[in-house]
Formats: sequence, C-alpha cells, structure tokens
Amino acid sequence: MTFVGQLIIPKQALIWGERCSSGESVCFFNFFNMKVLLAGSTGYLGTYILKELQARQIDFRAITRNVEKLKPLGLYSDQLFKAQVTQKESLLGACDGVEVVISTVGITRQKDGLTYMDVDYQANRNLLDEAIRAKVKKFIYVSVLEGQNLTHLQICAAKERFVHDLKQSGLDYSIIRPTGFFSDMKAFYEMTQRGRIYLFGDGSIRSNPIHGADLAKICVDAIESPEQEIKVGGPETLTQSEIAQLAFEAIGRPAKITYLPDWLRRGVLRLASIFQSKANYGTTEFFLNVLAMDMVAPQYGRHRLGDLFSQLHHQALMDKALST
Repeated sequence: MTFVGQLIIPKQALIWGERCSSGESVCFFNFFNMKVLLAGSTGYLGTYILKELQARQIDFRAITRNVEKLKPLGLYSDQLFKAQVTQKESLLGACDGVEVVISTVGITRQKDGLTYMDVDYQANRNLLDEAIRAKVKKFIYVSVLEGQNLTHLQICAAKERFVHDLKQSGLDYSIIRPTGFFSDMKAFYEMTQRGRIYLFGDGSIRSNPIHGADLAKICVDAIESPEQEIKVGGPETLTQSEIAQLAFEAIGRPAKITYLPDWLRRGVLRLASIFQSKANYGTTEFFLNVLAMDMVAPQYGRHRLGDLFSQLHHQALMDKALST
C-alpha cells in the first residue's frame, strides 16, 4: 500500500502523478497499463533488466540490431523493435505507446569506428529525442558512480554530457549510478589462473561492485521511484586485497599477491596516452583511474563476489574436463 495525502491506495492502482506545488513530480505507475522501452537489451546489464521485466510481467519493447539474438529469451515479435541507436532515423516509432524508457546503451571499448561520444552520448541523445517526440513520461539512464567528477575521462565525458541533456529535457528521469559490475571482477579470477594477482598501491582501495541481476531490480524499481539520482553498489564492501583473497579461496590455493607502486600505474597511464590509439586508450584511461579510487555506494542485493569466483572456477573445471 502507498500513502498519497490522506488516502491509502493499492500500489498497483497508482498512475503517473502531476507536478506538485514544490515543482517536483510524483511518479507512480499502473504496471498493468504501462509499457517500457528497453535500450541496450543485449548487453550484460540489459539482459538482466529484460529478465526482470519478464519476471514482473511488465509490458515492454526491446530495441535490438539483431532480432534473432533476443528470440531465445522468449520474446514475441511485437516485443522487438529493430533499430540501430546510433542511426536516429531508425528509432522513429520506437517510443510510440511507451511511458518509460530504460537505457543501458554504452560501450566499454571504442571499436568499429564508433567513439564514446557516438554511442554513450549521441545514441542516447537520439533515443531521448524520440522519447520527447512520443511524449514519454520518464527516462531511466545508467551512468557510473562519480561520473560527474570524472569528466576528464573520455567515457565519463560522454555519459555526463548525456546526463546534462536528460536533466534539461523536461522529462522525469532517474540516473542510476552503480559502483561497478561483477563482470569487471572476472579479471581477478583470470589472474589467479596465471598464479598471481597484481595490485597497484597497498590494496586498501575499497569498492562494492554489484551483480547485474541485483542492479536490474534497482533499474526496474526506478520506474516508480521519485529519486532522480540513485547511487548503488553490491552487498559487500571489500578492499582490493580482500577481493584477491576471495579469488584465491575459490580455487583452493594460497593467495599470491604482488603490490606494485602507484607511480607505476601513473606511468602506464602516461605511456598508454602516447602509444595507444585513441580508441583503445579510453578503456585503459577509465580502469586505471578507477582502480585508484574508492567506489563505494549504498549496499544492495544478495549476490556475493566469492560465489562469482566459485562459479567461474567450476565452469573452468567443467570446460577443461569436456576438452579432454
């Protein structure tokens, strides 16, 4: 049940509210009569959001370049909209009949001639323009924790330029700011397979990365949340040394960790800026900067890193057994 003024109204019956006298909007939806547009549905987080929408039986439409890629997930043809978000004209009609847009559109590595500005900014801008044309009520966008303070990095500059446009659009919005994804933590497990984990500094930098399934719940909850900025991380806040220990525990070996001086990280960044292509440097720039700062946000979810490392190790053993 939800309280509105002095009325007690069943949550499922609430609909989009008007702006109140303070200028803020009250954003409630009737899930039974609402349609969501999901952009970025084939990526790591997008796939989990799609499954969460299905689990909650929320009507949705997914944008995809490859319709066949999503059909195995049980989507019907009318739930699929074939478009290339970097091509504005292909999005015409994508938001028709839609109340809420959720976008996870973005790239980790610049490739195929596309830059962060082409995808993280312009593709989302194309989607926002279509949402405005179709009179969508709310736009939910996944950026990064502390992105507004990291605009000297290529990827964050693109993301935060779009955040600025979204805030100026007149639409209700929620900016989701996760600390980092579990998928990024696979690098720790991969180093254990080579016998040693290397860390810059003394290993005391803290973070609480979040699993895609847990973050997907936050993104879908944002549909009816009045919060405009949502900072979120996973249920465990760990130092880099503790993450390394968990990775070695999963494979049943004593931890072997080498701590590298931080000046070496800065040196690698400097050399990368000179010798790497602009396309490749953006990834190096982002990760080597984030590795040197705490990325901690309010804790949420149930998935734990130790379980991820155990699952990765089990899969590796299974793959090895099948190959012999």
